[in-house]
Amino acid sequence: MASRHQRRLWRYVESGRHRRLRSLLARHREALDLDQPGGHKGRPPLHYACAHRDPITAQILLGHGANPTLQDRQGDTALHHAARQAARKGKSAYKVLFATLQSHCPRAMGIRNRAGETPGDLLGPTNAEQQPPEGPEESDGEQDGDWEWRQKLFGECQDEYQEIWRYEEDFCTAHPDPEPYEQWAERMAREYSRKDRQGAGPGRQRAGPGHQGAGPGPQDPSHASQRPLEEESRLFRERARTKEEELREAKRQRYQEGCAHVFAPDATRPLRYGDIPWPSPTGTVAEMAAAAMLGTDPSDAGAYRRQLRRQQALWHPDKFAQRCGGRLAEPDRCRVLATVTALSQELNRLAEAAK
Repeated sequence: MASRHQRRLWRYVESGRHRRLRSLLARHREALDLDQPGGHKGRPPLHYACAHRDPITAQILLGHGANPTLQDRQGDTALHHAARQAARKGKSAYKVLFATLQSHCPRAMGIRNRAGETPGDLLGPTNAEQQPPEGPEESDGEQDGDWEWRQKLFGECQDEYQEIWRYEEDFCTAHPDPEPYEQWAERMAREYSRKDRQGAGPGRQRAGPGHQGAGPGPQDPSHASQRPLEEESRLFRERARTKEEELREAKRQRYQEGCAHVFAPDATRPLRYGDIPWPSPTGTVAEMAAAAMLGTDPSDAGAYRRQLRRQQALWHPDKFAQRCGGRLAEPDRCRVLATVTALSQELNRLAEAAK
């Protein structure tokens, strides 16, 4: 069964999310196998990137140690797939994909697949023709100009992706975060103030002494102007509530999947501190204990106690040591056990308070 980080690796490779792929490799490279087959065709990630003409992903994977000579079930290397794309798509694919991969590992040119073909055989007689010229030709200026522009753009992308980026993961949705409440409240106050000033112009009818019980007249726009603001306020609250629910559900799912993987009886992979499925990886011990309850309502005493007992058993120091003690990496052993003990004590405190 693939690990959580391995599944994320394949998700980023298949979707072309280069920044997240690079961030994942920078933080969890030791936990990832870049040569492990996956996807619906069982190809390694580098093979997939070359077969789908994604030179940026290929560059990232090569830079982090992907093996360009690895052969898939058909005996193809990544260079075989790049050669097929270059034969189909012409000199642009040759330059940005095939030639780059070839320069990274020249000996892959001599590897034959099960059909007995080398990458050069797949490239065919168009090899020399697809070699990009040193400079633009006058007879084909427009085409060469377009080609130079693509190469320049690709070069910019390569330069950009040489840096190390760090991004916090969002757990559930690709939609942008909703407007923070403070900014929304300030914007609402400004809108109400502006609408009130507009309604207080010379054409506005003010209620006199004889109209104290009457509502705003037909020329008073203040009541009508509040309706779109109230509707926007309602929509904002709904979006914020939906976002919060999605985040909570995604964190719950991630936590449960991590526990099932790390605490599996047949698990053997060494564990660093970051590999432990903490309920709240960056939170305090109290926040971890609260997150471990997975949103269980304290008012439902029965469900709350059952969930609490499950978490107490999961994070009991002795039981944790039996399951994972032999797999803990030595540099992180003391830190992991100390955090487990503190989390267990916090869960015990919650159990005492729930009695």
